[in-house]
Amino acid sequence: MTQTPRNQTSAEPTIIYPARLVRTMDPTCPTAPAVAVRGDRFRAVGTVEELLTYPNAVVDDRYADAVLLPGFVEAHSHAGTGNVWKGTYIGYVDRTDPDGVHWPGCRSVDEVVTRLQAEEAKIEDPDQTMIAWGLDPIFFDGQPLTAVDLDKVSTTRPIYINQASGHAATVNTAAMRKCGVDQSAGVEGVTLDADGRPNGELHEFVAMGLVQELAKNSDLLSADAEALRKFGQNAVNTGTTTVTDLGSRLLMSDEGVDTYRGAVGEDFPARMHVFHFGAGVGPVSSGLEADAQRLIELRDSSHDRLRFGYAKLMLDGTLQGFTARVREPGYYGDQPNGQWNVSPEEFHRAFEAFHKAGLLIHVHCNGDQSTQLFLDTLERVLIDHPRPDHRHTCTHSQMSTPAQYRRLAALGACANVFANHIWQWGDQHLDLTMGPDRARRNNAAATALRHGVPISLHSDSPVTPLGPLATAKHATTRLTQSGRVMGETERISAETALEAITLGGAYMLKQDDLVGSIEPGKFADLAVLAEDPLDVAPEAMGDIRVHGTVVGGQHYASNVQDR
Repeated sequence: MTQTPRNQTSAEPTIIYPARLVRTMDPTCPTAPAVAVRGDRFRAVGTVEELLTYPNAVVDDRYADAVLLPGFVEAHSHAGTGNVWKGTYIGYVDRTDPDGVHWPGCRSVDEVVTRLQAEEAKIEDPDQTMIAWGLDPIFFDGQPLTAVDLDKVSTTRPIYINQASGHAATVNTAAMRKCGVDQSAGVEGVTLDADGRPNGELHEFVAMGLVQELAKNSDLLSADAEALRKFGQNAVNTGTTTVTDLGSRLLMSDEGVDTYRGAVGEDFPARMHVFHFGAGVGPVSSGLEADAQRLIELRDSSHDRLRFGYAKLMLDGTLQGFTARVREPGYYGDQPNGQWNVSPEEFHRAFEAFHKAGLLIHVHCNGDQSTQLFLDTLERVLIDHPRPDHRHTCTHSQMSTPAQYRRLAALGACANVFANHIWQWGDQHLDLTMGPDRARRNNAAATALRHGVPISLHSDSPVTPLGPLATAKHATTRLTQSGRVMGETERISAETALEAITLGGAYMLKQDDLVGSIEPGKFADLAVLAEDPLDVAPEAMGDIRVHGTVVGGQHYASNVQDR
């Protein structure tokens, strides 16, 4: 239905969208019955009667039965969200792919092998490497998936498995033979069997690099036009209007940059922020200053849907893979400490170069020892090169302590909290990695807020599923898969969680003047929902149906069907 406007002019129309509820995240007008959009920006919120007083106003009632929120902001995700689906999904939990197809989880090593055997039989080219992803052996009661298991799928075809974290891979004997991985490799992260031979498990990026030629750009750090398309659709399906590719290895070549520019145009269904992977995966560049200058030039060529000018640095591995760096008292079972993905000296060199250039830096810190190195480096660099309002971010921040949060606040840093870990691996953190005491402190969003640290919540998609409403639910309930509450005092309110996935993410991307709330002058980005997240039980937030999104006034529909 379209109503005749009261004030007819030749100006661009102001389109009024009535809704069951508009929740703005703007404290001056927290809710409203309608929102008005002119061009790609919000013009006003209010009643339909109020908004019809604006020049050239018309009513579009397509969202009359929906709930409208600011489009969600995912400040730690990867374009590989679309890329990994080139391979076969073998993860433990159920997933829905960007095309809306449901994939049941594999609950045992035998189920993994059975799925791989079925998919391998469909591959016609005998020389083609089989790719799969999502594996997480920590769910299999200590039974790893090794080359012995993958050899049941094929003894001649190379098989490459991306583990769920992106920090480990598993390959079969044919793959090791093709890439020359043997007992003489002498590389940290190559796991050996009882006879001292590589068993096919490769932990962290130096070891994974031995077989990287097999991955054929199918991992979470790779992207092509099709992967970017799928990533954009996944954003629509989850109400996400701003995403990050937090760790691209493509930006130092014109061809790589053209991959993004060719795919992310004015009709792309999300705003993408691409971070250069500056340290933590492979050798650190010897030309960091030149790399920083290139990022500045790319930043200056950004547009509203595609932004450059950021750096991502990675310090350690993962808790569930026992490769995160943790301080005393260490891992629950006294496992050896994890691995540094970059030396402290090289980390300082990279951090200083990008900071001096005025670039925004997000640093991967899973263990509290890596958070400590981030803090020490940040303080040292700020003393040498003061810079107000830098908003550098400790991303993941999984085991950061109260003292570290106080110091993050003092140094002007942010924390992007990996709330999805609470559900995805909470039981394992309680029972295997951190133990019941330290696991209660895992992803301590409430502590961060108490000490004045700006936070967001993230998925690290595809490590865990992209879905800000589910992420908010995990931070609010802190429920594990078995139904335990992991750290009740670290729960945050549903309203606080919503702020974290809207304005919180926008703030740490330095975009809070443009996105994150429904305010006049900001981009007209909306999540179109079936229900109000504050009108359902916290446990049900992640189940709210997402009808689609609006990005800059353009409408995009979800392709996920009800099951």
